Amino acid sequence: MTSLDPRTPVVIGVGQSSERLEDPDYRRLSPVELAAAAAREALADTAADPATVTSAIDTVAGVRQFEISIPGAAAPLGLSDNYPRSVAHRIGAAPARAILEVVGGQAPQHLVNEMAATIARGDAQAALVFGSEAISTVQALAGTEDRPDFTEHVGGQLEDRGWGLEGLMSPHLASHGLTDVASQYALFDNARRARLGQSREEYAAGMGALFAPFTDIAAKNPHSAAPVRRSAGELVAVTEKNRLIAEPYPRYVVAREKVNQGAAVLVMSVATARRLGVPQDRWVFLHGHADLRERDVMERADLSRSPAAVMAVEHALEIAGITVADLATLDLYSCFPIAVSNVADGLGIAADDPRGLTLTGGLPFFGGAGNNYSMHAIAETVQRARTSPGTFGLVGANGGSLSKYSVGVYATTPTAWRPDRSAEFQAHIDAWEAPEEARRADGWATIETYTVTYGRDGTRTGVVIGRLETDDRRFVALTHEDDEEMLDLLTADEPIGRRVYVRSFGYGNRVATGEEQLNALFPRREPILRDDYEFVTVRRHGHLLEVTINRPEARNSLTPQANDELDQVFDAYFADPGLWVAILTGAGEHSFSAGNDLKYAASGEPMWVPRNGFAGLTSRRGMTKPVIAAVNGYAMGGGCEIALACHLTVADETAQFALSEVKVGLVAAAGGLVRLPRAVPRKIATEMILTGRRVTAGEALALGLVNRVVPAGTALAGARALAAEILDGSPISVRTSLQVMAETEGIADTVDAIEHPSSALDDLIVSQDAIEGMTAFAQKRRPQWKNR
Repeated sequence: MTSLDPRTPVVIGVGQSSERLEDPDYRRLSPVELAAAAAREALADTAADPATVTSAIDTVAGVRQFEISIPGAAAPLGLSDNYPRSVAHRIGAAPARAILEVVGGQAPQHLVNEMAATIARGDAQAALVFGSEAISTVQALAGTEDRPDFTEHVGGQLEDRGWGLEGLMSPHLASHGLTDVASQYALFDNARRARLGQSREEYAAGMGALFAPFTDIAAKNPHSAAPVRRSAGELVAVTEKNRLIAEPYPRYVVAREKVNQGAAVLVMSVATARRLGVPQDRWVFLHGHADLRERDVMERADLSRSPAAVMAVEHALEIAGITVADLATLDLYSCFPIAVSNVADGLGIAADDPRGLTLTGGLPFFGGAGNNYSMHAIAETVQRARTSPGTFGLVGANGGSLSKYSVGVYATTPTAWRPDRSAEFQAHIDAWEAPEEARRADGWATIETYTVTYGRDGTRTGVVIGRLETDDRRFVALTHEDDEEMLDLLTADEPIGRRVYVRSFGYGNRVATGEEQLNALFPRREPILRDDYEFVTVRRHGHLLEVTINRPEARNSLTPQANDELDQVFDAYFADPGLWVAILTGAGEHSFSAGNDLKYAASGEPMWVPRNGFAGLTSRRGMTKPVIAAVNGYAMGGGCEIALACHLTVADETAQFALSEVKVGLVAAAGGLVRLPRAVPRKIATEMILTGRRVTAGEALALGLVNRVVPAGTALAGARALAAEILDGSPISVRTSLQVMAETEGIADTVDAIEHPSSALDDLIVSQDAIEGMTAFAQKRRPQWKNR
């Protein structure tokens, strides 16, 4: 002890708190109060004067509750606007620094690792790390008249690190049903089952055997949310109470989030511990530590494993200078079976290892206290280390979708602080080869893994991750809600490796047992104009099509349904040989289009755009017939992107253009970031994109953003006049011109572009219109175009 660097970090206090709704002394504690109770336990656990120890705390770090872990999540009973300092105030601490950590079950161990490193550098002397959840209380009391108010307004510095959700979830995965963690983890467990060559029954028995010992430990833990012993068979037998959540998980093997629990860990330097009189028998050292992150879900080479988690454990053991065999205790994060078996498989630990794989009872039984479960695991590990001096205990903390893994190795044996090489290992992980993803998947494919989620009403939804036969690209797809044939395939025998058919739509990929079945479930719509639409109006006048966005009450902003209608209209326009020019405008006098309907987006309804993009235009290829934007008033955000996607633009004097997405925390991803710098000088485009600055009609004309400016209220008339000039020429010539311009746009060398061979030119020369045009010129008469 005497030879230790005074800055060596040491854990000197741990504490836990809990209450259950059915407890006779249930107190309706808030998350802040639960964390404060755990913090007081940690202070008392130091065996030194609590007030003196409290005064030394210069850093507090809080783990995020579920209510502040998800954008838009509700807090029915209110919450603190500075959770770490609320807890600090409760115990009388006045730290200089307060931290609110990112989302993820890795957070407790990561914070202990980070605070230990901070202390070892001399940048802090004592750090209190804590977390808590009162989900049971919130859900039980939210609708009652005498519900408590947990709202707190606390001043002071706060280092809020944000959600940290990057890479953990994407709109693309969410649009394919992967919005909950159970469905994501089920993909991994099903992939593991197939890799092991086990039947569904064999694998279910293995999950039950893995978790049955956890229930024994939970039953004896006074802080457990569900202290009930269950047999292996009981855990996996599907019953009314133990309903299926997501194949292969019944409810009993899924993390239990309805808890009222808090835990805290106090870390300080050896010098501070000595100064405060903390007895050395309370000291527990962090012998090994590591923090690694797995590749994002769709980038993983093998969906049945997470090698980054195994690497994190191995690296922590390497730093500690021990092996798996030297561990006396283990607590492996257990939100779902795969989280345990992944690490156990990688380290060669048997499911029935006599040491056990949990100290608390695990997340499904002790309780999955939001992001804070592993704080309880650390507390238990520290206490076990003290009762068996010189032994080693390991905590493995998992976050995201087997995404982030933090590890700590604890023992009372004194040791110097050893920095980890996690950054070096992370660089290696980030360099792993990743499968190429097909966001839009079409054709025959093979199932790589899958799950079926179950609603409380018995409804089933199938999710498939597969590989396309043509190029082996990976995709995710959903089943049709009425496709019993595909759902039966996923719930019987072995679907992994089976051949299926997938097709992409604007709202995502859909999968069925074959092409005919998919066609029956999703009939291809004929590109024909309808008589009426809900969100747009159409007017056909000879060879001219006029399309009006008809949502003036919403400034002609677009919902997914409005975008889909426009997509259908333009499908019909480009397919109809009798339509040669189209005009797009907005209803009313004030707005061409305000872009995306942000009120609809904020409602929580699914957001998607057609395959051909915003308004059916911004991602459309092969626009070989002209589309003219008649801009009356505002063309903001997506509205400006629509105008940019059109071949020509006529604006009235009141028109204003802006890529205003930065004003609402978004970007002009529907073509604005690409098209605007190609349409106007780059510095002007950059300014407009970065500031959202509005450009008037006159400025837009000077910049070349629009073709013509007409008097207020005459944008449509001006567009009709421009259309008439186009209609005066050969429609085949117009189409060929647009096609060759598109084909040569990316050719830098001018002569190469001129000499670019195009079949459109060959077709033009032998067309009737080409002959008619030359003949009419020779005969000094107006040509009669046939469009052939």
